[in-house]
This record gives sequence, C-alpha cells and structure tokens, in this order.
Amino acid sequence: MDRIQQLLDKTITRHLVLSNLSIGIQMVQALAEALKINTTLISLDLSFSYLYHQDILPLAEALKINTALTSLDLSFNYLCYQSAQALAEVLKINTTLITLNLSHNQIGHQGTQALAEALKINTTLITLNLSHNQIGHQGTQALDEALKINTILTTLNLNENQIGNQGTQALAETLKINTTLTRLSLEVNYIGYQGAQTLADALKLNTTLTTLKLCYNPIGDSIIFTIEQKLKINTINKKRLRCLQILCLKKLKQLNRIDEIKSLNPTIYNSCLMKYL
Repeated sequence: MDRIQQLLDKTITRHLVLSNLSIGIQMVQALAEALKINTTLISLDLSFSYLYHQDILPLAEALKINTALTSLDLSFNYLCYQSAQALAEVLKINTTLITLNLSHNQIGHQGTQALAEALKINTTLITLNLSHNQIGHQGTQALDEALKINTILTTLNLNENQIGNQGTQALAETLKINTTLTRLSLEVNYIGYQGAQTLADALKLNTTLTTLKLCYNPIGDSIIFTIEQKLKINTINKKRLRCLQILCLKKLKQLNRIDEIKSLNPTIYNSCLMKYL
C-alpha cells in the first residue's frame, strides 16, 4: 500500500500497470485515496486483478474527483452489473476519461443499460470495450438509444456478447443516425444473414463508420463483400474530409484565427493541431 502511495506521489508517474496481481480491497482503497489527489497519472491497468464489486466502489468514488486519468483497464475481472452501475455514475460526472475497458466481466444487460444511460450525458469517452459480458440483445438495444444521442464515442467493442440478429437490428438503427462512431466490433455474436443485411442497409445511410468486424458469424461472403465496399467508401471520404480540415486549419493559422475552430469538434481540432500544425 505504501508502494502505491509512493508511486502516485511522484509527479513522473504517468502509467501504472497492476495487471495480474491479486491486489485486494485494502490496496484498492489506498489506490483510490491516492487518485483523489493525484494530478499526473493518465493510464491505469487493473486487468486480471481479481477485482469484485466491493473493490470497485472506492475506485469509482475516487474517479468522480480525479481530473487526470484518461485510460482505465478493468478487463478480465469479476465485475457484475452493480459494478457497471457504479462506473456509470462516474461517467456522468468525470470529464477526463476517454478509454474504458470492461471486457471479460459479467456486467450483463442490466449493467450495459446503466452505462448506456451515462453515455447519453458523457462528453469525453471515446473508446468503450464491453466484449464478453453477456449483454445480449437487451443491452444492445439500450446502447442503440444512447448512441443516437451520444456524439463523442468513436470506438465500441461488443465481441462475444450473444447479440444475435435482434441486437444487430438495433445497432443498425444506430448506424443510420450516429455520425461519430468509426469502429464497431461484433465478432462471435450469432449474427446471421438477416442481421448482416440490416447492417448493410444501414451503411447506405451511414457516412462515418470505417471499420466493422464481423468474424466468426454465420453470414456469408456476398453480404460481407457489400459491407466491405461501403466501408471503403467511408474510409476514402474520411481521408478527404481530414485533408480539407487540415487545409482549413492551416488557412486559419495564416489568418491568426486558429482559435475560432475550437468551437467545432475538439477531438478533430486537437488531433489536427498536434499532427499538422
């Protein structure tokens, strides 16, 4: 516990990996207390740490206060739907976390529903991994409603969640409306031809999704080819849009008006600014 405090007391500590350790409730509490005051740690990996619901509660309370952490990995633990509900309350308040990995837990559709409600409010989370969580079509339907409202999330992993055609149809409705999601993973989800066809139809309207993973689903080559062709078009258009954004930013910089673009999408602004200007 003292070692945790020492690590987080150091201003140079940016990434902390505690993976594959049975850290226990006392160490989690010490970590949570440190996170309440730490201002430098941006990445925390607690995967394979034998964490249960009671272990998550102090961490969740700390994350309501912490303003530095951007990436949290809680994959391969024993988190249940109540754990997801606690983390959902974090997402309603926290404004710095951009990546959350909850894969290989047991949050189910109830936990997913709580997270979906949080996504309607959250304005910072970009990547969410919920693979292997038994969310089923009910959880997927909740995400459908959230992603029709959310304008921040770009990457969503729902692999191995028993979504089936019913859940896929809900996600297809999302893709018709959502304009920010670029990567969606639906591998090993019992999706058949009917579900894949609804995705293909949705992509006729969608202009932003560039990656859709459907491996290990009984779909068929013809529909896969149709989906791949549409994704290629979206990828090409995305590159064209990025070039246009870069040109606009450069022009604004020449005119000393670069700050005016900040009122638009901050993610695009920051990425373009760092890479090209």
